[in-house]
Amino acid sequence: MEKAMERTMERAMEMAMESSKKSVMKTGMFFSGNVPVLVKAVVLGVAVGGTAISTTVWSENLDAHRDEARALTFSFGTSLKEVLKPAMKKSGPIEALEVCNMQAPSLAEDSARSSGWQVGRTALKIRNPNNQPDAWELSVLKAFEQRKASGESPAQMEFLDVVEVDGERRFRYMKAIPTGKLCLNCHGSQLKPEVTAKILTLYPTDQAIGFKEGDIRGAFTLSKALLK
Repeated sequence: MEKAMERTMERAMEMAMESSKKSVMKTGMFFSGNVPVLVKAVVLGVAVGGTAISTTVWSENLDAHRDEARALTFSFGTSLKEVLKPAMKKSGPIEALEVCNMQAPSLAEDSARSSGWQVGRTALKIRNPNNQPDAWELSVLKAFEQRKASGESPAQMEFLDVVEVDGERRFRYMKAIPTGKLCLNCHGSQLKPEVTAKILTLYPTDQAIGFKEGDIRGAFTLSKALLK
């Protein structure tokens, strides 16, 4: 599995570099050409797509970290699809739920172990209680909803920042996860009774239902320590 993930990472890095030439993130950062440059200051209430997020930023070129985060996100998302789609096609949502429950955490761990990043998913309405958002992630998730309400496509939403945690500077990145048609089998508002029963067996405190196609299902969330 790790070798397959390494190959996916190589493809993802190439795609991330190409993507970085074309997209500009909606953040509170100053952009010089295509390169985001964080201004050395303590910025209170940085505007992010209509939402204010308090953040402390440093003067630093973060394009390499951004591209690496994009590549890891693509790799992790691709790995999830590669295990979920065959299960869904073969046996339907019941099997897909089992596969997601068993393999999604291990895929995140494999990605983290091979890359040195913390890799995971979170949401405003979580399924796995281990994916509860922290305060920073919650702010970004709410900002994503504001941006969607303003007309931005969830497929293009991402946010990055440098934060200080217990005296350690960390690069943090989030990428919105749009709700696709296939997702509605397990996250929609009209689930089959047997699917609902399986969800509650695996996740007794589940909140992740009632979504429509195009909604923000949640987000990939990544972070790593920055060298001093």
